[in-house]
Amino acid sequence: QVQLVESGGGLVQAGGSLKLSCTWSGRAGRTYTMGWFRQCPGKEREFVASITWSGVSTRYADSVKGRFTISIDNALNTVYLQMNSLKPGDTADYYCAADRFTNGRYGYWGQGTQVTVSS
Repeated sequence: QVQLVESGGGLVQAGGSLKLSCTWSGRAGRTYTMGWFRQCPGKEREFVASITWSGVSTRYADSVKGRFTISIDNALNTVYLQMNSLKPGDTADYYCAADRFTNGRYGYWGQGTQVTVSS
């Protein structure tokens, strides 16, 4: 079992930055990929970014490429999402998730942290 706890959400003006953190506990190791997803009001949850355990491989949704950066610190059991040049359209609940076998199936989820970008 892996438990995930997000933090770092809040209210920010358009053009500003926020850094989300996701700390995990429990068994997580080299087979894992960690991801960030978001759910905008009235929409389905969508993929934002992911990173392999080694930190070597990352993926981003087209909508955040060049603005968001995902990183991982295994020593601190934490994955980060640095969000720059935020837009009102980035307003959402952001969720951290873990894919145990890096097969696209995220079986572990955090409770989410809210991000609001004002215009």
